[in-house]
Amino acid sequence: MRTGIADMVAVAHIMNATLVIPQLDRRSFWNDTSTFSDIFDETHFIEALKGDVRVARELPKELESVPHARKHFSSWASTGYYEEMTRLWHEYQVIHVAKSDSRLANNDLPLDIQRLRCRAMYNALRFSPPIEILAKKLIERLRSREGRYIALHLRYEKDMLSFTGCTYGLTEVESKELTILREKTNHWKVKKINSTVQRLGGNCPLTPKEVGIFLRALGYPPSTLIYIAAGEIYGGTAQLSMLSSCFPNLVFKETLATKEELEGFTTHASQTAAIDYIISVESNVFVSSYSGNMARAVEGHRRFLGYRRTITPDRKGLVEVFDRLESGNLREGSSLSDIVRQMHDDRQGAPRKRRGPLPGVKGKARSRTEESFYENPYPECICGPKEAF
Repeated sequence: MRTGIADMVAVAHIMNATLVIPQLDRRSFWNDTSTFSDIFDETHFIEALKGDVRVARELPKELESVPHARKHFSSWASTGYYEEMTRLWHEYQVIHVAKSDSRLANNDLPLDIQRLRCRAMYNALRFSPPIEILAKKLIERLRSREGRYIALHLRYEKDMLSFTGCTYGLTEVESKELTILREKTNHWKVKKINSTVQRLGGNCPLTPKEVGIFLRALGYPPSTLIYIAAGEIYGGTAQLSMLSSCFPNLVFKETLATKEELEGFTTHASQTAAIDYIISVESNVFVSSYSGNMARAVEGHRRFLGYRRTITPDRKGLVEVFDRLESGNLREGSSLSDIVRQMHDDRQGAPRKRRGPLPGVKGKARSRTEESFYENPYPECICGPKEAF
């Protein structure tokens, strides 16, 4: 939501349009009825963007009955593309943007547009007061326990495993359940997925067991306080026990907050995800088991706030390590730690420029292989000494 909305702020600016407070997706796996103002501070959003974009709370009544252009804007488009799209104003007064994800290029945009994206993302999109208040309370409770904590975005929920086709470590019954869910979900285009190929390619989330091995190899002691930023873990206690056996000091928002504090949030997955987002951004260390939308957004936000330690596992490289452990060709200890630490020397959120596309990739696929602007908004939105880069 955050990245899509920030992109639409910039698009509205380019097209000299008034942005109407967006209606949020209610048809996803989570089936969440939250509105924009349930998740974000609507008044602050409008005020913060006053100098850049006109924002209306709703479509004016006189425009409700006029013909609308329903438009699927191109992915990773340039400012030139949206300047060309202004021709739509000759025929229409309202453009309904059907999709907002990745509608702007990561690179080669004017500096003022890139900085506007950051103002929208990191300033205008403040969470709603109830979310901010509860998240800050939970952060205080975490700090009062150990002083420091790791936020682990453990992306091991049912929808993620089904979408990616990753069934390693699951039972046959569980694998079948995930396959059925994928086949029934119409907007997931890829139906037949080879789980083994996915895993070897580094395209699967790390399992809770693998995360435990990984963090132990990096040198974190068993007493480390770990906040689990996630929805319901697929496999429940059985899966989590493989992580808690290494790190028993695991906490969840459900154990940090009282039932009364969570009462208004529990049926709204987007709002509980927002709480996780804040706690993750403010953590001493952030680790993601899968580089999905939230993990990338949190990483970029932490970079923007001063390069807070953010560990991004090399999932493809780690699969080889885990398989060597499984086969007995490698044992946990100093050798494993040396391998894992060396593998992640440059994957801990240190300052660097955004990665470009993979070599040899052409067309729109080039943009898909680039590092997301919101994952690493340097150099456009972050100042720092030249020698650091």
